[in-house]
Amino acid sequence: MKILILALVVLALIAGGAVVVRAAAARAPLPFLHPLFCDHAVLQRDARVPVWGWAPKGTNVTVRIWRTEAPADGVSPSGETPRVVSTRADANGRWQAVVGPFPAGGPYEMEVVAAKRTVKLADIMMGDVWVCSGQSNMEQGVGAAANAEREIAAADHPGIRLFTVPKIIAFEPRATVDARWEVCTPAVIGAGGWGGFSAAAYYFGRKLHRDLGVPVGLIHTSWGGTIAEAWVSAEGLKPVPDFDKAVASLGAEAAERRKGLGSYRPRMERWYAAHDPGTRAGWQAAASLDAAEWKTMRLPAKWEDAGLPGFDGVVWFRLDADLPAGWDGREAVLHLGPVDDRDTTWVNGKPVGHLDVYDAPRDYSLPGGVLRAGRNTIAVRVLDTGGAGGLWGSPEQLRLEAGGGPALEPVSLAGDWRYRVGVALGDAPPPPQSDLNNPHVVTVLYNGMIAPLVPFAIKGAIWYQGESNVGRAEQYRRLLAALIRDWRSRFGAGDFWFHIVQLAGFGDPKPEPGDDEWAELREAQWLVSCEVPNCGLATAIDIGEAKDVHPKNKQDVGARLALSAEAVSYGMKVEATGPEYRAMRKEGAAIRIEFDHAAGGLISMDGKPLAGFSIAGANGKWVWADARIDGEAVVVSSPKVPDPVAARYAWTSFMECNFYGKGGLPALPFRTDAPAP
Repeated sequence: MKILILALVVLALIAGGAVVVRAAAARAPLPFLHPLFCDHAVLQRDARVPVWGWAPKGTNVTVRIWRTEAPADGVSPSGETPRVVSTRADANGRWQAVVGPFPAGGPYEMEVVAAKRTVKLADIMMGDVWVCSGQSNMEQGVGAAANAEREIAAADHPGIRLFTVPKIIAFEPRATVDARWEVCTPAVIGAGGWGGFSAAAYYFGRKLHRDLGVPVGLIHTSWGGTIAEAWVSAEGLKPVPDFDKAVASLGAEAAERRKGLGSYRPRMERWYAAHDPGTRAGWQAAASLDAAEWKTMRLPAKWEDAGLPGFDGVVWFRLDADLPAGWDGREAVLHLGPVDDRDTTWVNGKPVGHLDVYDAPRDYSLPGGVLRAGRNTIAVRVLDTGGAGGLWGSPEQLRLEAGGGPALEPVSLAGDWRYRVGVALGDAPPPPQSDLNNPHVVTVLYNGMIAPLVPFAIKGAIWYQGESNVGRAEQYRRLLAALIRDWRSRFGAGDFWFHIVQLAGFGDPKPEPGDDEWAELREAQWLVSCEVPNCGLATAIDIGEAKDVHPKNKQDVGARLALSAEAVSYGMKVEATGPEYRAMRKEGAAIRIEFDHAAGGLISMDGKPLAGFSIAGANGKWVWADARIDGEAVVVSSPKVPDPVAARYAWTSFMECNFYGKGGLPALPFRTDAPAP
């Protein structure tokens, strides 16, 4: 029980204080009017707008909507009919009316009447509504991004309205959401967890509002660190059979919950016993270690960066810590730092704690008698179900701290631990899902954070996600396309516009070029933008930070997303992308590379020689290349490669980029040694 209470407290503190709702929480009664329809709402202009809610079955419902202030010419704007619509609640109590289309502007008022119940709404605007989703770089608030104080102070925009979906997972699609529209003010934009409202979304909406002169509604629904497959419905994942087992497992989990069968923890332990050899063999016990079968990993670290790239499943860690006599029998606290996703921890063969919350720090109390003088064995069984895995905090967080009694210096546990793989997820049925939040699961974020918005009328969506799918680029290409198709089918707004942020640079610069998983993920994003209709791409390759996966410059991210939307969603004559690879041809010992979006000219933004180009011959050995601009092309060569066959640009997780078009936008990363879309 103490561990459960601690987990709930930790959940309330994750992501800068954002409230994280338990998946097992009881559902509130369904509202008469969906919360998307409230004071200050933005409804999609020039569209048929569904309005819905719940009432006793068979109840007649009337929706009236009118403009609060008459136009200056006294004539009702064209296209505002029907103003009154009647409908009836179905057998399940759900009712839906369709109003509009209405031109941009307002304010409007709405009245919904059913039997003796009347709800009146005021200050409704007709404009463009955008869903803004993804992981932490979409979640990062204005207050956590660049120039926060100045930007928040200036965020007074009555024509921009904000709607923030709470973080919640669900094993089945939810019908409603606990949120409301708010007018964009400094107080609103800076309020909430991790710096307030999404910076990327706000800067996107601000530019559209300024350039188009219409109201803009931004629905922010994101969760840091999450995988793309969590944002797709079960039906939407069918075209990607990689996830069939996980979807089936989630369906079984939902069925068990409906029937009230068993609790999570016993089912989890049965899963370990059935599928993990370490659990069956008792690897937590001191006598069970066969040193020949165990390798060494320096902790803390994400195991993908320390010997287990792309691995999802169970890994066991063990450390023998030698303690002096003063520790014999002492109470203590074992600090492991954050663990991703789930851990079970033993000291000297005795269980001391477990948490099933990704990224939460582990601080386990050890009663007197667990520790002893001399060798003490700490064993940690870690299950990662997606994204990064392992004990990955700072070295200071990994320590043993003495409790009551004479003061003792904490013992650092950072360093070399023994580890051994238990079972890969691909070799076992998906594990049961925790009652506590674990967003690294197929469909649960679609169910909890997208489904409640359907079928609200929208203009389109912006998407900043992919860091947690690095290492699975080929799958991500299929997965992101499936996500787009899924959302479009759910919202019922046709092939609405979808704009993708291509991942920013992150990580240590590489001394030599070669293959790179981050570059492959960026390529997958670009390919989806080319292959899926009505998609746009905004690259952030040049504004990353080597040591921070959350670059502070979200102004350029939002502005580039808005340019992408203005160019393809609104048909404006703006340059929305930098140079984009089109073709190459050999010229002796060099390669000439031609680009689209180069009519205005190519430049080195800092005036220095172009950086980031690499070249290879038939042997596939990549070297950094000399590159020069020649008209609307770039010519690359290297004395180390007399007969080049392929070239690449920015094909690395992080680099300093200086290749731009004269319009001020960076060139898109590319490789010539891959098929075009």
